[in-house]
Amino acid sequence: MQRLKTLIIPFKDQRTPWLDDIIALVKPRHDIALLDKHKPLAPQFKGVQVVIDQGGWGTREMIEAAVDARLWQIVGTGFDHFDLAYCKTKKIPICNCPGQFSSIPLAETAMMFILMLSRQFRRSENNFFSKVLYEPLGRELCGLKLGIIGLGASGIELALRAKPFGLSILGIDIRRPPAEVLKRFEPEFIGAPDALDQVISQSDFVSLHLHLNEKTRHIIDARRIALMKPDACLINVARGQLVDETALYRALSEGKIGGAGLDVFTTEPPDSTLPVYRLPNVVVTPHIAAMTNGTSRRRAECTAQNIDRVAQGQEPLYRVDQ
Repeated sequence: MQRLKTLIIPFKDQRTPWLDDIIALVKPRHDIALLDKHKPLAPQFKGVQVVIDQGGWGTREMIEAAVDARLWQIVGTGFDHFDLAYCKTKKIPICNCPGQFSSIPLAETAMMFILMLSRQFRRSENNFFSKVLYEPLGRELCGLKLGIIGLGASGIELALRAKPFGLSILGIDIRRPPAEVLKRFEPEFIGAPDALDQVISQSDFVSLHLHLNEKTRHIIDARRIALMKPDACLINVARGQLVDETALYRALSEGKIGGAGLDVFTTEPPDSTLPVYRLPNVVVTPHIAAMTNGTSRRRAECTAQNIDRVAQGQEPLYRVDQ
């Protein structure tokens, strides 16, 4: 197997475990270095055959400098902030680490939001510190309906975790999951995107598990938020721009829906001073749904496998440029 010259574009200061996991798997078989963004790019990219782009934040200037690249590996699922069209013009194979590598923690975070909102966690916490006992009144999950919008890897993992709590599963996807998958969580309803309004209006919790593209941007807009039950909650662990945040925040502030659990935002970091984030029926986390040791390990394994495939003259897996 050919030993390839590999360059990592690091994302901020996230070394442990993210970079350490990649280096541990790649370094024994390939030459690996970290990009210094404060130094000239051209000398650092000279002769580089594989670019490991942590999070997909590589710039046009970096793409331009990668004249010898045979693989641009994005260590992450989404690539909506990566200039994919420009990179395609350079004929560099571009791959990501798709949803199955982060599906478990995304599902766990969505389930956490559902539980916190059903038991009014923020009100409960405030009551604890105010010495108020026996309030607020919680809501049991058994018999409620969970609408999962996008039955890909993380949507399926959520369904598998929600079913034992007694939640009925309503699902929407452009492709119907295989029968053997559906048998594992026995959904009440599975429909195509044209049934989205129906699922939103019937669900007690609506959880988003979609890729962001021109068709899905603001798929949850003011009209669809108005379809939700007055005590229903919206969960978003996918991408902030799936939701019209202005419409959502207005509905939350006016008490038109039951609450929200949000891990992703249109602008990141979001403006944490907005009053909506202080509402007792809103739970927020700082884009950490996928940030687990398991995600780091699985994405590192995906990255190392693709580098080895290129070194052996094979087609890399999970291309997003075709």
